[in-house]
Amino acid sequence: MISRILSASGYTVLEAHDGPSALAVADFHEGRIHLILTDIVMPGMNGRSLVEALVARRPGIKALYMSGCLDDVISHQGLVEDGISFISKPFRPSELASKVRSLLGAA
Repeated sequence: MISRILSASGYTVLEAHDGPSALAVADFHEGRIHLILTDIVMPGMNGRSLVEALVARRPGIKALYMSGCLDDVISHQGLVEDGISFISKPFRPSELASKVRSLLGAA
């Protein structure tokens, strides 16, 4: 659903079902990747670890985290800090498109 929302908003979307797959997709993609949209809590590799690995490979990439968990639970787990870009699930398609647009600016 997220891929359809972003594609309909004019963005090129690369999809992966988990962190290691996302790293592989990024490694094989020859173009620029402007933004990573990731769930915070995932099996095997959390969103923060994924973003750190992608930033190491592609400096300048922006990140948008999403989660259905309560913000304070996430903060206590040390997965994200204040000042990160976050969208809480469930969200409306217009909310996601607006958040991505604001993060990317003119990118």
